[in-house]
Amino acid sequence: MELIIVIVGFLGAGKTTLLKRLTKEYLGKSWDPYIILNDYQNASMDAQQFLSFLSPSQVNALSGSCICCSGINELRIQVNSIPKREKGITFIEANGTTDACELMGFLGVGLKEQFLPPIQISVVDVKNWQERGHHNELEAHQVQVSSLVLLNHTDGVGTERIEEVKRSVLELNPSADIQLWSEFDSSTLLSFVPSKNQPKKMDHAKTHWSSCSVDLPDPIESKRLKYVLDELPESILRVKGCTKLDEDKHYSYFERVPSGRVSVRPYTGDLITGPKLLVIGPGSDPDNLKELLTKSLPGPI
Repeated sequence: MELIIVIVGFLGAGKTTLLKRLTKEYLGKSWDPYIILNDYQNASMDAQQFLSFLSPSQVNALSGSCICCSGINELRIQVNSIPKREKGITFIEANGTTDACELMGFLGVGLKEQFLPPIQISVVDVKNWQERGHHNELEAHQVQVSSLVLLNHTDGVGTERIEEVKRSVLELNPSADIQLWSEFDSSTLLSFVPSKNQPKKMDHAKTHWSSCSVDLPDPIESKRLKYVLDELPESILRVKGCTKLDEDKHYSYFERVPSGRVSVRPYTGDLITGPKLLVIGPGSDPDNLKELLTKSLPGPI
């Protein structure tokens, strides 16, 4: 029977990075992986980056729906359409505000017999764990039915903080296996079983966030992009996009996580969506984005 691994975690915790790591490591062990990515807007932008080491038939992107409620049927249909494989393993990356408990409850019903019951991994940003104000409840909810909790973003973090986060997670999910990202051995996934922890109830509406995307100039000056990112409302907690910067001949993928850290890296894949700026969080408004872009450029776009 085939294993299904569901990756959850708050915005910017490191879910896509983990997905890439797991996919590559299992490919190296002669497994046949299939991945499904879910996001608010243009999940195909992330999905394209996997095509440097996977074929298009191994990657699927689900955009614009919440896979813990309105999109669960589409997700279940997609999983059930995966052909049976000799050494198959399926990875599902949920969007950063997913109701992780609802997702596991719904996904565990109606799957074909070729699949084992889904296992959930939660990625935790140690530096920002439970320091998100109004969104602390959502972040805490995302570890409550995880079989494995991976502690990420520990660079420069003291042992005392790491132990504090471990204690906090265990209070929410006493049966969770908690591991540091640097110590995690992906081969141990085969030994995990679904969590039996009983989660606390949460208002599901807290997982439904606004989002939007707009076209970006191709190219755009780095300083002008920086202006746009700096001027976004504080309520926008996740930003990502892709375009050419300055005189570059290649596309670059950029992102800003809730802590405010911005990173830029070369985009590997075909940008089938065209250059885009995507934002997630209360106050997401395409007209506001277009206004910011207009202000940042010499003339209207």
